Amino acid sequence: MLLYSLLEGLDIQGLLLFLLAFLLITDFVKYRNPPNFPPGPWALPFVGNVFHIDKKQPHIYLTKLANVYGNVFSLRLGREKTVLVTGYKMVKEALVTQAENFVDRPPSPLAERIYSGDGKSLNGIFLSNGYRWKKQRRFALTSLRNFGLGKKSLESVICEESRFLQEEIEREKGRPFDPHLLLNNVVSNIICAMVFGHRFDYSDHNFKILLKLLSDAIQLEGSIWGQLYEAFPTVMKYLPGPHNDIFRHYKELSAFVREELEKHKEDWDPSAPRDYIDAFLTEIQNNKGDPAAGFEEANLILCSLDLFLAGTETTSTTLRWALLYMMKYPDIKEKVQAEIDRVIGQSRQPTMADRANMPYTDAVLHEIQRMGNIVPLNGPRMASKDTTLGGYFLPKGTSVLTILTSVMFDNTEWQTPDTFNPGHFLDSDGKFVRRGAFLPFSAGKRVCLGEQLARMELFLFFVFLFQKFTFSLPEGEELNLEGQAGATLTPLPFQISVTPR
Repeated sequence: MLLYSLLEGLDIQGLLLFLLAFLLITDFVKYRNPPNFPPGPWALPFVGNVFHIDKKQPHIYLTKLANVYGNVFSLRLGREKTVLVTGYKMVKEALVTQAENFVDRPPSPLAERIYSGDGKSLNGIFLSNGYRWKKQRRFALTSLRNFGLGKKSLESVICEESRFLQEEIEREKGRPFDPHLLLNNVVSNIICAMVFGHRFDYSDHNFKILLKLLSDAIQLEGSIWGQLYEAFPTVMKYLPGPHNDIFRHYKELSAFVREELEKHKEDWDPSAPRDYIDAFLTEIQNNKGDPAAGFEEANLILCSLDLFLAGTETTSTTLRWALLYMMKYPDIKEKVQAEIDRVIGQSRQPTMADRANMPYTDAVLHEIQRMGNIVPLNGPRMASKDTTLGGYFLPKGTSVLTILTSVMFDNTEWQTPDTFNPGHFLDSDGKFVRRGAFLPFSAGKRVCLGEQLARMELFLFFVFLFQKFTFSLPEGEELNLEGQAGATLTPLPFQISVTPR
């Protein structure tokens, strides 16, 4: 009654001030840090720190915050508090030492709209959790191995695709062209052969459109528009803007996979699986009594889409960075080509067996991946129980983001972290050296399941390209190594001129 009487005595202005004060106090109480929670910058009421982050280079901004708040700090991104982890030591602690505790993905409004399953769990491979994730990841790894991963047969597929690539480049006759979609198509054809059972011709207009949608969707997910949707989904869902393109693109990509699925069902033979889709159809039959495992057609589409996306964008992006870095450092490129000529020659195609005899080329490829920094922010994780990290308390359910940029450029792990230096991966005798802080594929239980495939593709395509061709910028063009941040860090659009060696 007292509160009612107080409100009754207020005019409109006073009432609005009262409501604002009430909302501010509610916001403060709701988002107050628990004891010994990681520190962080002051957050605005209601919106947190989402507008503080540099939208062009969020990975650089977040890495620099560690200089102020330490290697474990926190930000409020809209509705949620997120703990950021930087530096090799603490990232390893989270991903490897506490691997079991930080294996799950946190809730994501973007993911829930794209990957919604039974209303309680997400579908797909990369965003699902628990039993469903374990079953789908294990099945995907088994299937990829059955259809060539780590085998000579897959090398043959990559070598054949290299010849198609050579023919396509030679058709340009030295004219400048943008290699982006061509390299996407080249790399995508390898995972397509394993998932869909066939490759797509470079002249396939519909497939080119799909590859463009894929690149745009990944870019938008990591942009300010994706961040705003994650922070304020209730509002953003009804607002116009580029964030809506994310869902439209995924809808078209899913329709493409659905079309492939329907074609498979027409001539599917359970006794002779041709690819991942065939194998999944068999699992649907074998797991009817286990719906929690996620073997159903809706999940088949999303899991296939995950493999298609992951098996295309990151590797092709790395190859684009490779072209740029080799044009930037011609002396390093010449050493690579000299090693190729010495070990393989000009006519024989490279094989994975050659890698052991090509330590300098291997080191250059690793340095391209380190400097290219393809997945700068890594996929988010979530604490499955109350825990401590870096001496701070993290309650169960806390979202955790491990900043891989801070690992790839950690000045306590790399001699010249900001300089392109293949010597980071060579000993005093010129032999290749593995480095613990080299984490382009992440680490722990969620380490990229396509790591082995990506390593094979990168070596064979990279060596083949520089065995056969010399790459240069068209006259008047300036080389730009500035990255464009999205879910992946990609080069800005560029053109190249190619001449046979």
